[in-house]
Parts: sequence; C-alpha cells; structure tokens
Amino acid sequence: MKTKYVFVSGGVLSSVGKGLASAAMAALLESRGLKVTLMKMDPYLNVDPGTMNPFQHGEVFVTEDGAETDLDLGHYERFTNINLTRENSVSAGQVYEAVIAKERRGEYLGGTVQVIPHITDEIKERIKRVGKGKDICIVEIGGTVGDIESLPFLEAIRQFRFDMGEENVIFIHLTLVPYLGMSGELKTKPTQHSVQKLREIGIQPDFLLCRTDRILPTEIRSKIALFCNIKADNVITAKDVSNIYEVPLVFYEQGLDEKICQRLHVKAKSKGLEKWAKISRILTAPKNGTVEIGIVGKYVDLIESYKSVSEALVHGAIANQVKVNLKYIDSEKLESANVESELAGLSGVLVPGGFGNRGVEGKIKAIQYARIHNIPYFGICIGLQLAVIEFSRNVCGLNKATSREFSNTGEFVIDLMEDQRRIDRLGGSMRLGSYRCKLAPKTLAHEMYGSTEVWERHRHRYELNNHYRKVLTENGLVFSGINTEMDLVEMMEIKEHSWFLTCQFHPEFKSKPFAPHPLFVGFVKAALKNKLQIKKTPRKETTKSTSVLTSKLMKKPKDEMRRASRSRI
Repeated sequence: MKTKYVFVSGGVLSSVGKGLASAAMAALLESRGLKVTLMKMDPYLNVDPGTMNPFQHGEVFVTEDGAETDLDLGHYERFTNINLTRENSVSAGQVYEAVIAKERRGEYLGGTVQVIPHITDEIKERIKRVGKGKDICIVEIGGTVGDIESLPFLEAIRQFRFDMGEENVIFIHLTLVPYLGMSGELKTKPTQHSVQKLREIGIQPDFLLCRTDRILPTEIRSKIALFCNIKADNVITAKDVSNIYEVPLVFYEQGLDEKICQRLHVKAKSKGLEKWAKISRILTAPKNGTVEIGIVGKYVDLIESYKSVSEALVHGAIANQVKVNLKYIDSEKLESANVESELAGLSGVLVPGGFGNRGVEGKIKAIQYARIHNIPYFGICIGLQLAVIEFSRNVCGLNKATSREFSNTGEFVIDLMEDQRRIDRLGGSMRLGSYRCKLAPKTLAHEMYGSTEVWERHRHRYELNNHYRKVLTENGLVFSGINTEMDLVEMMEIKEHSWFLTCQFHPEFKSKPFAPHPLFVGFVKAALKNKLQIKKTPRKETTKSTSVLTSKLMKKPKDEMRRASRSRI
C-alpha cells in the first residue's frame, strides 16, 4: 500500500493539544494493524530544543539514537509501540542549516536560494523519508496557524497534497471552542477565524478537532461545518478528559479512525480499544487507593518540564492499581523552608533530572530527609549525583563534596569525563541516547529489572568520579549498575534502606502505560508499602542504615578519610 499522510495543524492558541491528538490517532490506527509513524515539525530556529530553557519549551525528550526532541515525541512513543529517531523531529533550524550547507557546497548550481522551492522542498523530502515503508505517517505542525514562523511548513504541506494525490493526504485542524459561563454559550468564532486563516494559505481541512470541555451539540457542529466548509460528521469533539489516556476512547466513540481510513481508502478493521478502557477504569477507581509522591525540582512552575516523569509515575501506579497524587516542590524555596513540613505526608520522594546549581541545596536537603527517615527515594540523573554528594558530606565526612558543575573548588565527587573537558560549547556535548548497563546480582536494581543487563537512554554531562568509589563503597553505598565499556557508574543504592535507588540515565523515556518501566513500578510499590506502614506504626527518626553508617564513620577519623580520598585524585 502506498504511504498515506495525515497532517495535523493547530489554531487559536498554543498548547491546545495537537501532540496528544496526534498520538491518540496513531494509537487508533495502530490498533487496526496498520504500520504507523509520527513526525513533529517545529518552527523555531534552534537546531533542537536541547539548549532551550524548560520554562519556555517544557521537557526535552530523548530518543533511542540520542536526539534531543520536543516533548510531543514522548506522547507519540507512550501511545504506540513505535521507537522514534532523530528523523522524526524536525525544526526550522535544521531545515535552514541543511539548505545553507547545500548552497555552500554548490548543489544549487549558482541559483538563487529561496524559501520556495528550496526550503519547502527540503521539508517535503524529510516527510517522504520518514513515511517510507509505513502505511500511515502522521505529521504534526508546531505553532499556531497565523504565526509567521510556521508559514514555510504550511506551504510545504499544501504542496504535498498536489505531489502525492488527494487520496493519499488529509488535513486535520485542531481548534478551541470555549464555553463562556457568563453567557452560557459555546463560542465558535475562534474556530471560524482559525479555519479562515488556514484556507487563506490554501489548505482546506478535512477534519476539525474541536477542543472543548463538553460534547458539542448537533447544532454547534452544524454551525461550524457551515462556516468552515466541512461536513458536519467530520467535526469531532476533542473533549477535556480526566487523564490523557482517555483521548483515544473519546475519538474512537466518534468513529474518527474509521472516518480517516475511509477518506484515505485504507481497508483495516478495528479490533476495539479494550486495553485503553481497562487503563481508564484503573485510573478512575484504583483498588489500592492513593499514594502521595513528591517531585522535588526547580521547574515546578511549568510541570510540563517533567512530563515523562509524571507519566511514568502514572504507569507505575496503573501496574500497582493505585492512584498517584503528585506534589511538586520547588527545590529553591526548600533551601530556606522547613523540610519536614514540606515533605510531611509524602510516601515517596523523587528528584528528576536537571542542570545548573540553582535549587541544588534544597534537593540535597530533601534527599537527606528521605534517607534518614527511611522514605522511598528515587533519583534520576542529577538525582543520583546529588544523592552521592549528600552521602559524601553527611556520612563519609567529605564536607566539601560537590560537583564541578556547581563549583570551581571542593571535593569533586561528581565530575566531567576527561574527553569532555576540552569541549567549549553546550549543544551536543552530552552523553545522549542508549547505553548498556550491567547490573550487580542480589541488588535492588537487579530485583527491579529481573535482568543482569539493560539498555537505557541518557542525557547528561557529569559522571560519578571513580576516584571516590572506594571510600563511598566502604561507607555503605552500593554501585549496582555499571557501564563496563567506559567504567562509569549508572546506578547507586543504599542496601539497608527500605527503597533508595538512583540512576544516571532517564528511565522515564522508555515507560508506556501498557509496558510500565520496572523502576517506576517498584518505586510506586515501595511508596504504597511505606504509606501502609506509616498507618500502622509511627515513622522512626533514623533508619538502620543511618545508625550503622554513622557508627562506621565515628570509628574512622574524618581527616584520614579525606586523605584517603585525595590520594586517589
């Protein structure tokens, strides 16, 4: 079958839900046995979002091959069985960079290089490359119709229908239909204007997905259809839902997948969405109640910065038949706040990845609190690094323990690899993508995975300094995961603690609702167990591990320990 293409654009405002809508449609089409792929085209001039502030762009999602991409690719992977690559994420910066490089090499034979046809041709070639060998290729156009930045992409997809044939290309436009409580009306004018703007560009949408808080009545759908030159049956309600995994069900009930297949002349029967319905039932009425987990970070004002982490926790909750209530804690404010009052009532603490020294001391205080009070702790990337720093300072007596990322002086228990010290730019300087990790037997990591070897995705610059491994091990840390090729620590845990596990990589990038990541399943299970224990007996002030490690420390003079660690540097 010839590849069919579905282009998804958005109007009225940003963050209206194009990524989730695209992922949900992919899930519906994949459930029919079709080979589906997805693609995101962002209009910004950055080559990728890797150096962009999370407050501006949200989370950076990392693919198996190490591409730093838009967070929507996370939605694509979570909703489907697809593993995407760097080719599935395209920015205007990448396109212009490629065209200018060709011009410098003389590939345009001295011709004047212009947006049309050179930029648009480059965009179309990338779409064809991703769609090759697939039944359906869904392409999301970032930004909002009417923005000047996205015009080259919209022009490219306008041409694409003529290039590939009308029977092989459809346009789906996502808009907003707000409900004004004061007047008690659903307002269609924003949708009308958005479609009008799209038609001025030369694109007539085949389907409208109308984001709203209620099912659109027949008269509203008919009104939208009339003014937007579209069939009323093709006006679909994109209703707000209690959790994102209900979106495929909402579309399925309205027959969106069937209508797409009919329009594209694709013959593939639906096999139903029972597995999605089951997830919805668990999230609506979990058997084991709720569990409270704190996410301690510095980007909590925009929780999209931790999207994959929060969704992976939901996946872990589904596996444990429990609802997870997330409390986002500003690590910068935690530096001067009462830690006990901020973390009170939590059954688990998680420190996600991050960069820079802002809010670091607040995270360290949270880690120390979780370690001392035997609260399940899960550290990801910098969450591992800060756990090592906290342990070095408060158990090993290395009072100046720090990371080279945070300070120019001190005991660098976290440091750059030798070959990274010569890199003078930020973009492309990290350890990115999938790496092998060997797990030590009879460790918590081995128990969680049930395997002695795993592959996980990375996104970081700094590593645990191997010169300190001996002194840390002697005082109770267990390095349960090692990258043997580079001799780098990948996982660390405290054996006597109820559940204290950290990893240098980002397991959240590989978690899916139907295949939850084992570390998140284990963490949520430990948090639930901790909650049940707290109800039975008050929490002790110190754990067995703390008392044992403290007694070891008291037997060993601090000066001797410092000399031992420095001798290895």
